[in-house]
Amino acid sequence: MNCHACGAPLAATARFCHKCGAQVGGAQSSGWRAGLPWSVAGAALGALLTVVALRLGAGSREGAGSREQGAGDAQEGTAPGSPLPAPSAPDISQMSPEERATRLYNRVMLLHTQGKADSAEFFLPMALQAYAMLPALDVDARYHIGVLDLTSGDAAGALAQADTIRQAVPTHLFGFMLRARALDVKRDAAGARRAYADFLKNEAAERTRQRPEYGEHAENLDAFHQQATAATAAKVTRGG
Repeated sequence: MNCHACGAPLAATARFCHKCGAQVGGAQSSGWRAGLPWSVAGAALGALLTVVALRLGAGSREGAGSREQGAGDAQEGTAPGSPLPAPSAPDISQMSPEERATRLYNRVMLLHTQGKADSAEFFLPMALQAYAMLPALDVDARYHIGVLDLTSGDAAGALAQADTIRQAVPTHLFGFMLRARALDVKRDAAGARRAYADFLKNEAAERTRQRPEYGEHAENLDAFHQQATAATAAKVTRGG
């Protein structure tokens, strides 16, 4: 059996093309998405990540405006009738587990900024499971997990990641950021204000360290600085 889109040879049981990501045998059933569990088995997740990574790679070539074409769109090629074949999608075997997890995290965040909550919810469990499969977690990965936890409404999970970050690097800004946001979700106003104040207290010294993850999340840090300043100023005003 060959792929109807690119002609690649396929196994008889294949549901998606391993080369271009096209679906085999017609439209995807609604039950596949509806029945996707939060704890996906490793083999099943690998197949899902293959399709997702192929879509992400193809979407990045089309630009931010056309990245999200729906959960069933596995390939973005050239226009119908074009004499040139679509560029080949990235090979999942060339992508490290860390890269897969980061790709999924970025997709969830992008979808939320675009107001596509349903699509973000679809990718969220896969992103969390991708991080759970990593052999080791650095501070940046734990921050990503904490943000995903907050996105799913799991404030306790975000607090656990914040505490782990603070144990490893007591003054790391990501720990204060996760803690403040999680405590806001838990409606612990006093605890959140302390976390905001701790962030501001350590921000200048920490940012001079130029940690790589600070550069990658510079916009988030700047936005959080404004939130922390407003939160602590409100406390001073009420106290005065």
